[in-house]
Amino acid sequence: MKEFFIKHWLKFAGIIAGAIGGYLYYFFVGCGTGSCPITSNPWRMTIYGAVLGLLIFDIFKAEHSKKANKTTIEK
Repeated sequence: MKEFFIKHWLKFAGIIAGAIGGYLYYFFVGCGTGSCPITSNPWRMTIYGAVLGLLIFDIFKAEHSKKANKTTIEK
């Protein structure tokens, strides 16, 4: 179990950072009229932010492993 968290720590950090960012976006910007489907609800915006955080942080991890594989192949 500990190995799983160590291997995927960047994804977990992305989910947490995205969720915090999504809630902060709802709180400070949000939707004043309540007619916006995503930003008018704090739960939806938090989940949306968490998914975006996961995707963004996962991009950095994928790029890092491509470089590692490329250097391994060249040797």
